[in-house]
Amino acid sequence: MSTLEKPAVAPPSLRQALADFGGLYAANALVAFVFAASGPVAILLAVGTRGGLAESDLASWIFGAFFVNGLISIAFCWIYRQPLVFFWSIPGVVLVGPALGHLSFAVVVGAYLACGALMLVLGLSGWVKRFMDAVPMPIVMGMVAGVFLRFGLDLVFAIRDAFWIAAPMTLAFLALSVSRRLAKALPPVIGALIVGALMVALLGLFDARGAQVLAFVRPNLYAPAFSWQAMVELVVPIAITVLVVQNGQGIAVLRAAEHQPPVNAIAAACGAGALVSGMVGTVSTCLTGPVNAIITASGEKHRHYTSGIMVGVLALAFGLLSPVFTRLLLATPAAFIAALAGLAMLRVLQTAFSISFGGRFTLGALVTFLVTVADVAILNVGAPFWGLVFGVAVSWLLERADFAARAD
Repeated sequence: MSTLEKPAVAPPSLRQALADFGGLYAANALVAFVFAASGPVAILLAVGTRGGLAESDLASWIFGAFFVNGLISIAFCWIYRQPLVFFWSIPGVVLVGPALGHLSFAVVVGAYLACGALMLVLGLSGWVKRFMDAVPMPIVMGMVAGVFLRFGLDLVFAIRDAFWIAAPMTLAFLALSVSRRLAKALPPVIGALIVGALMVALLGLFDARGAQVLAFVRPNLYAPAFSWQAMVELVVPIAITVLVVQNGQGIAVLRAAEHQPPVNAIAAACGAGALVSGMVGTVSTCLTGPVNAIITASGEKHRHYTSGIMVGVLALAFGLLSPVFTRLLLATPAAFIAALAGLAMLRVLQTAFSISFGGRFTLGALVTFLVTVADVAILNVGAPFWGLVFGVAVSWLLERADFAARAD
């Protein structure tokens, strides 16, 4: 347990947390949560439906993804006084999709639990932090830039495909960003959200047909089954994806915002979270990159943790009421979510590119970026991981002087 990082400062009192909270941090939390509860939920539902899961299985999956991870997020943000929001592994969901075609869900749940145990051991051992410290930050941020690039592109596509929704949102964002005084009174992203919601309502594009009245989820508890096929096909790829790719994104984003995330404790929390959420049929817990990026994009660093706590509270409510919120969010035009996420990611993308190509390891960062953007999986492991592998390899061969300068 000595490998787990201790908080640098004492957890805040309730009075201090309320004093640190404010409109900007509430707005950032709301936008970040809307992002997490829209597109990623749609991916989860699509994969589960294709895999033949029943409605109760899907509801239980979403409950674990939000409620269990919301509890972890609140605890970590409070204890470490940093924005440390946990959700579920989207690449993990993508990996599970094909497996559901030839594996029973009980066997998949067994793989979730084995993966959780593996991550918990790695986090407690301290090996994860040593590995993360060994990878140069420009290369990691090259991966982050490659993963987040699609959000910027989706903003452009949203303007093309749904001009009367995305264009007014973008104009509102730019207008509020011009003046620091205006931006302080009404954060540009929340202004874009309001304008977008008004346009959706005026155009009559909110289709809530079939939405349920208030209904609480009833999570299922699964008896796991274990098979070597599932261990090989799912456990190692999901663990690599969570610890290196997903957590790597989140840690890089937080470090770019001048936070010092507890790498070993995060890995251990992902393992413990996967053990609990796996019992209700949810893919492994991870430190989220996009959500933490949104809540650290503006405001004072020492107050960012309050946004993380609010995201966690919203996640608890969403998990309990997942049947209602999921249908409502899926009734919102895709362009609205795409534009909102893209606008929120602009500054994050700028930071990622600046760190990747503003100094050393630029060739390695470029290779990492290109491999990540290409999005070609190898051995069922996603492109961001291979981007890191190839980027570090190229830098080691052709940028040795940068490694030497880094060591000095």
